[in-house]
Amino acid sequence: MIPVTSPRILPSGSWPTPITSELVVRAAARLGEVVVDGDDVWWAEGRPSEGGRTVLVRRSPDGTTADLLAAPWNARTRVHEYGGGAWTVAAGTVWFTSYADQRLYRVAPGSAEPVAVTPEPAIAAGVRFADLSADGDGVLAVRETHSSSGASADVVHEVVRVGADGAVDVLVSGSDFVSDPRRAPDGVTLCWLQWQHPDMPWDAAGLVVRAADGTDHVLAGGSGESVVQPVWGADGTLWFLADRTDVWALYRRRPHGEVELVFDAGSDIAGPQWVFGQSRFDLTGDGRVVLAYGRDGADRLAVLEPDGTVRELPTEQTSFGQVRAAGDAVVCVAGGPASEPVVLRVGLDGGRADVLRPARELGVDPAWFSRPVHVTFPTEPGPSGVAEAHALVYPPTNPEVSAPDGELPPLLVLVHGGPTAAARSVLDLGVQYWTSRGFAVADVDYRGSTGYGRRYREALKGQWGIADLDDVVACARYLSSGDGPAGLRVDPARMAIRGGSAGGYTTLAALTFRPGVFAAGASHYGVADLAALAADTHSFESRYLDGLIAPWPAGADVYAERSPIHSTDALDTPLAVFQGDEDEVVPPAQAEMMVAALRAKGVPHAYVLFAGEQHGFRKAENIRTALDGELSFYAQVLGFPLPAEEGIIPVTVVR
Repeated sequence: MIPVTSPRILPSGSWPTPITSELVVRAAARLGEVVVDGDDVWWAEGRPSEGGRTVLVRRSPDGTTADLLAAPWNARTRVHEYGGGAWTVAAGTVWFTSYADQRLYRVAPGSAEPVAVTPEPAIAAGVRFADLSADGDGVLAVRETHSSSGASADVVHEVVRVGADGAVDVLVSGSDFVSDPRRAPDGVTLCWLQWQHPDMPWDAAGLVVRAADGTDHVLAGGSGESVVQPVWGADGTLWFLADRTDVWALYRRRPHGEVELVFDAGSDIAGPQWVFGQSRFDLTGDGRVVLAYGRDGADRLAVLEPDGTVRELPTEQTSFGQVRAAGDAVVCVAGGPASEPVVLRVGLDGGRADVLRPARELGVDPAWFSRPVHVTFPTEPGPSGVAEAHALVYPPTNPEVSAPDGELPPLLVLVHGGPTAAARSVLDLGVQYWTSRGFAVADVDYRGSTGYGRRYREALKGQWGIADLDDVVACARYLSSGDGPAGLRVDPARMAIRGGSAGGYTTLAALTFRPGVFAAGASHYGVADLAALAADTHSFESRYLDGLIAPWPAGADVYAERSPIHSTDALDTPLAVFQGDEDEVVPPAQAEMMVAALRAKGVPHAYVLFAGEQHGFRKAENIRTALDGELSFYAQVLGFPLPAEEGIIPVTVVR
């Protein structure tokens, strides 16, 4: 452990800390899907230190672990560009999509060498597979087929079955999008989710069942209702999550019965389906349900008994994903305010919690970690009538340094992407990097975020670029006025805002349309021109903005009005821009238009373009450069020194 000594007095922002960019990426791993296969537990790890590739890890009953895929194999799919569900395992046989060519590969039990199952596509990565689930000696999958035109309108999504011999049978076609193909225990009945443009899956996704006679029946979902994660029970009961009561709640439909509500937590159980393969509940073999749901900014892990009793499982963690039943236990990816995500197994009947895949050893005393406080603050109601928003607020925390008497800390407002994502109460060194240096951090769940029900989510419909700006500004003013958590008031003259993707758009819009609130900002692959995004993006999101802003191109005037690139006359706030040169979601041209406008106006700015990066940075060296570059940018424009002992190379600020 790094020892804690008596505090020194230094300006906020310049505090030395062991939580460096090197620590942020050192041996870091993004834990992905979890699969329970007999007595084995498998999970995926995305490793920045290995170029961001995704490795599959198997844990045997004796506790030993082994990687399945040696470099350069990368189990990652590009379906919807965000991927997910790139692999599965059943009876020891592993199927996965290789990132290099997007073909399906198979690894037989006892083998370490993948064998190609599907042929090379006619065009590079023209055929992609995701959302894999075992089906006899083959797999069910979502297949995404691209044409030589490259147009998003020509992309086709289907449910297919791929046999061990490579034979492909198309099972479902005709819908704009499909997901979650799952075979019933009878080996014949099939279910899946489907939705049409301009809806996103959290707007309206229908649950379809194909009976043994080949007829299709829509059981739930559709206009105004989103269904998530269908799961078959051993008796043929179909379980799923739907938001017909405002929040995503648990429903079931027994064979030949009616759909019935089983459990409403009062908050969303599910999250938005940006990626395939998510799991927030599962069925045990003895008729119980294990599930996770949020409340007051933190998750609960619980067991639903057959009699309807809900019992929370005692754990230290406050964030749960990939919930999988494993005999008399539940296996999941879990994290908390003082713990990075781990693969955790928790007994359902008072058994202990065992960490199957521990977090990395940080060597940092927990006294360095800032604990978040969930706050609810007032905001402008707008057309929706929703007049409050939420945030997780992290106070500056450093056991060795204090600010000078009378100095208020700078504030960094985090704007998550989506915009349907949500703040999570889990240790994130990317946040602690800032708090341990003297920043207060507010991770804002602005209207449109998930976790608070459909009404809160839909408060952003037609209001993107308005309601989200109201909320981030309201949060900043709430904290600078002293109305926030006890003992925390931030410096109104040193408030910065940062975000990636959709959060990058809100960042750019806040600096452009609400000048004077923030003293600096950082956009990571953020949207500057909404019209360009609507006209030049991938299939999955090609109609997304119809709901968030207005139908395109009929609403072109609204797009221009809310695009920061068209209102740069009001932009006089220093801005750092970080971008990947292979980003297909927000192409580099978006960033470069904004940078050109900043240069023309003489506004202090920095621009860093990363070769080989897509929508989100995966390579360790680029994650470090972006983090340290943003800190050095704030140091230069807000006026505090960088910690000399870290040797941070200042980013070039053009003035």
